[in-house]
Amino acid sequence: MNKLNRLRLTMGREMGLVISLILMIAIFTAIDPIYLSPGNLLDIVDQSTINGLLAIGITFVIITGGIDLSIGAIMAIVIVSVGTLLTRNGINPPTAIFLGIVIGALIGALNGLLVTKIKLQPFIATLATMSAFRGVAYIITNGWPVLDIPPDFRRIMDGDLVGNFPVSIPILLGFAVVGHVLLKKTRFGTFVISMGGNEEATRLSGVNVNYNKVMTYAFCGVGAALAGMVMLARLGTGEPTAGQGYELYAIAAAAIGGTSLAGGKGSILGTLLGALLLSALKTGLVVVGVDAFWQYIATGAIIAVAAYFEIIQGKFSSIRHKLLAKKENSKLAG
Repeated sequence: MNKLNRLRLTMGREMGLVISLILMIAIFTAIDPIYLSPGNLLDIVDQSTINGLLAIGITFVIITGGIDLSIGAIMAIVIVSVGTLLTRNGINPPTAIFLGIVIGALIGALNGLLVTKIKLQPFIATLATMSAFRGVAYIITNGWPVLDIPPDFRRIMDGDLVGNFPVSIPILLGFAVVGHVLLKKTRFGTFVISMGGNEEATRLSGVNVNYNKVMTYAFCGVGAALAGMVMLARLGTGEPTAGQGYELYAIAAAAIGGTSLAGGKGSILGTLLGALLLSALKTGLVVVGVDAFWQYIATGAIIAVAAYFEIIQGKFSSIRHKLLAKKENSKLAG
């Protein structure tokens, strides 16, 4: 019954996101019909790819009860590293992409080691590495952007697959499928959720908590690496300043999608819908002529509302459990 209740709760949250997305599209379309044009809708999905890749990765970390504030800086390191490999070292695009993923995973694992071995709080650990990694990105390029990214790399990571349909969308969907399978269909996913629910109980049950937690940060690093390479291909230049502030949108997408900031709960589909909702909101504000600065206010408000929704949801769940327990006790007494 508990599993059935959790399934209903999750699907209810995701259905609510779908309804919210439809309502948002309807409102912006009523203000300006161009919002509903196929080109604009495709642009909404395309604009959600970078944020979506980051959000899917950080969802795993948040479910364990952690956080990763360094994902924007990891993006920057991967961007300038892959850009340098392509332009100065003559590495072919497929190899550069593979190395970019490895770099992201290793840097993410370093965050995990700081949390598990050095015993730093995730917030403090990743706040420190956010600054340190950004410095590394500047050191790699001496503060200069990497120019003249090869066209072959740009086509692989952000070219048009069919017509005007960008390849970055299948990259996002593919990563989402991998994340969903890992979270819902593997022992690793079970451990991730269990660690977020009760880490000590998970440890006492024989699970290698440190190892699995490091793996969640490594997976988060892979998401940041993919996001960075999509951005590198999209812009055609590698800036050491890239990715600043992107951690905010990734956390917002995960929170909107139902990932509990306290840990123990989340879904990849919800995070994906959260990223789409944010992209639809930002695009809508641009279409109707709202100042871009209001996007930051809207994002902050959405995070607060999503977090408060979790509190309300928890209270209702507690009340429901008490009522069910009272009902069961009444049956036994009768």
